[in-house]
Formats: sequence, C-alpha cells, structure tokens
Amino acid sequence: MANEILTVAQCYEADRYAAAHGVPSLTLMENAGRAVADAIIERYVRGRAVVLCGPGNNGGDGLVAARHLAAFDWDVSVALLGERERLKGDAAEMAKRWDGAVVPLAGDVLDSANVVVDALFGAGLTRPLEGRAAEIIRILNGSDVPVVAVDVPSGLHGDLARGLDDVVVDADTTVTFFRKKPAHVLMPGREFCGDVVVADIGIPDVALESIKPNIFENGPELWGRAYPWPRTLAHKYARGHCVVVSGPTHATGAARLAARGALRIGAGLVSVASPPDAVPINAAQLTAIMVKPFDGATALSDLLSDKRLNAVVIGPGCGVGQQTRDLVAAVLASGAAAVLDADALTSFHDEPAALFRFLREPAVLTPHEGEFERIFDGLLANSKNKIEAVRSAAAMAHCTVLLKGPDTVIAAPDGCAIVNSRAPPTLATAGSGDVLSGFIGGLMAQRLDSFEAAAAAAWLHGKAASGFGPGLISEDLPEALPAALSALKEELDERHRHPPRGIG
Repeated sequence: MANEILTVAQCYEADRYAAAHGVPSLTLMENAGRAVADAIIERYVRGRAVVLCGPGNNGGDGLVAARHLAAFDWDVSVALLGERERLKGDAAEMAKRWDGAVVPLAGDVLDSANVVVDALFGAGLTRPLEGRAAEIIRILNGSDVPVVAVDVPSGLHGDLARGLDDVVVDADTTVTFFRKKPAHVLMPGREFCGDVVVADIGIPDVALESIKPNIFENGPELWGRAYPWPRTLAHKYARGHCVVVSGPTHATGAARLAARGALRIGAGLVSVASPPDAVPINAAQLTAIMVKPFDGATALSDLLSDKRLNAVVIGPGCGVGQQTRDLVAAVLASGAAAVLDADALTSFHDEPAALFRFLREPAVLTPHEGEFERIFDGLLANSKNKIEAVRSAAAMAHCTVLLKGPDTVIAAPDGCAIVNSRAPPTLATAGSGDVLSGFIGGLMAQRLDSFEAAAAAAWLHGKAASGFGPGLISEDLPEALPAALSALKEELDERHRHPPRGIG
C-alpha cells in the first residue's frame, strides 16, 4: 500500500533504515535525481534546463538530475548556492560526477530556460529563505517558466505544509520519494507543489513496519474491503434505517439533501424526523423517503427507542440554540450511530464540554473550519498542522472528527488520520456538506464503522463531484453517486483479480 503519509522525521528514518539494510545513501540520491530527470523528460520537450542547487542533499539530487538530463541531450546549466568546494558527503560526490560547469546562483541564470529544477532546499527547512535564494525564487515565481521541485518546493516546510514566510517556490510538478509528506496533501502546501510524483528510490516497504505511520491519504485501499455492497439475499431491513432530523418549516431543505444522500449510498430505509409544522412541506417533497413527525426532544427519544432506526444525522437546518442541544442529547442517548453537523455543533459553542460529555462512538462530527473553531477554540491556530488539530479534536470528543475543506482531514480518537486530497473545488457550493453528512449516515446505517464510513463517504463525495464536472450543485451529488459507485466497484474487482503488492 502506498497511501501512507510520512512526517519529515519519519522520512529520515526510512532513509536510515534503507542504509542500514544494504541500500547506500549514495544509491538513494542517484535514484532520486534520476527520478527527477525522468519526470522532466516525460513532461517537457527537450530544451534548456536550469538546475538550482542548494548546499545540502537536495542540491545533490539536483546534480544527479542535471547529469541524467545532459545524457539525454538537454542543454543543462547548474547554479549553486554556495561554493562547490564546500559541499559535503553525498552531495560532494555527486558534484564530482557532474562534469559540466557550475555557476553562482544569480537571476540571469534563468534566461532562456525551458524548465527549471528547484533543488535548493528540502522538506526539513527550519528558517525563512533570505538573500540570493529568496531573490531568485521571487524572480522565478514572477516568470512563466515551468518548475519541477525536488522533494518539496524550496521554502515549504514538509510537516507544516506552509512556508516559513512568503517566499516559497510555486512549482508545476514536485517529485518526492518513497511516500508523500503532509506538505504534499495539506493546503496551502499542496498548491505550491503542483502535480506530485512519488518515486521509488530503493527504500524497502518493510521500513514502514518500524516507522508505524498512522496518517494516510484517502483511497479505497483503506476501506474498500469493508464497503457494504448489497448481498444477494439481503433485504432493505438488513441495510439499516437512517433518520435525518429536519429543521422547522423555513429550513427543511438541508435535511432532505442529507436524506437523499443516505438513501443513494445504500441505506435500506431513510426517514426524515420532522417537527409538526414542517411535516406538510417535507411530505410534499419526498417519495421513497418517509416522514416521521416528532415534537421535541422527548418525542425524538421515543422515536429512536425503536432500535431498527440505527443511524441518525442531526444538525443541517435545525437552528442554533437550546432546543437543538436537547435534540442532540436525545440522539446521543439513543445509542444509534450519529452524525453531527452544522447547527448540532454550533449550538454548543458556548459550552463545548457539554457536548463532549454526551459524545461516544459510533459518532462523526463534520464541521467546516468555522464550526470547528467554535467547538475546538484555538486548536487550529495552535497546532502544527491541520492533521494534528483534528487528531487532538477527536481525542477530546471521543469520536471520529471530519474537518471539511479542500484538504478534508478525518481522525479517530486513537490518532489515526486520513487526508482526503482529491475533492474538486466545485464542492464549494451550498448544501454539499449536508449531502456528505447523509452519505456518512447512510454508510453507518449499513454498519460500517464511523472512521471508515467518514473516509469512504468523503472519497465518494469527491468522486461524484469530479464525475459530474462544472456546474455542480448539491442536488446533483446524490444523482452522480451511482457512477462513482460503479467506478469504485470496478476498481475493487480489478484489485481483487490482480492484487498489487502490499494489498492482500
């Protein structure tokens, strides 16, 4: 499996493991530089390549790339930050193997370049760029020449997924090695990286056994085996019953969006629990989805005492206040799998500890950043990155937390985290989050555990949106889901027929 995301320290550990098990560090550098050259040869017409090299191992990778590009008849110029004679270790050895000129780093070296290789600084940068390095990066970012970055764009911290100041290379392609780092999947780092290529440079996969990563990039490799496809002898009652709690008359649409999402993703039955004043409008708009009237928290508790109603989505359109707090308490007391979104979270912004006292698994919180901040005040600002913030939130909440965004992060209370990095920007439309909540609730009704349900729903949400294309509105998402499910089924069937190494 190649979904693991490694921190900078874990990547160094993988390098050390390889060296200790018969793969010399010089071989790793040779393979890394060749992978960079291969990426350039594959993407660009032969021309003039300018390789910007730093004084460390990132620069050594660049020198290898320069040698391989020259072997393919590229016109290559190498510009070095610092003096060639002061290079050390593997970088010094690769400088000896480069038989071309090495010029000082200066802006005019970029003249007439067809492609630039950014091999200045790697993922472990600990201070802002300055001097000539900062100057040439500003010039480079102001040009239209394509840039291929080595490991991460210079100026971007591999773990923080942001620059240490505003000087960061804006790359078109980034070639990294063995596994991705947080900067490759989290915003804003992902934007600076462009297309990310992960190259095999000879580090054995068994290195992961000692590293024990617990951050992953979302994909069917993680949850596909558990996905609840209908069985031949299954009936609707075996596929669970999801209840979506509706808001009042003027705010019923969000619940219906979530309910349709739950039904489309496979829940055997779906009902909208509706306040009395909203029953007529909900009943008029729904067909396959049932309407179940209730009036207040006690009545909702009575409704959910029927244990066949095994999953509940609450929050979309419910309104903010004590009444919603009481409804949330009733849902969590019922023992049903629960998805809390929107108003179900915001209603506790004055006393989040009260919500934490109710929470338990199976439950998923699905805030966007504003809602997250209301419940987990200061956690985003004071955490190393978004992954660490969501991990801390899940530990505080004692349940799965999904923080929505272009880099949606899902974390379990035990610290395992998944980054969903492939959702298209068309999902930034009103109601798409309500549909996502319905997808999660529908999968939990089918007894997929909360962490896997959140991950699978987020992936399918993005897949459906990508398949639909431009012009997407939230109502389109449930209708686009069947094509996404078909594609998932084909992928899983193909993997079962021809399992790749590392996936049983």
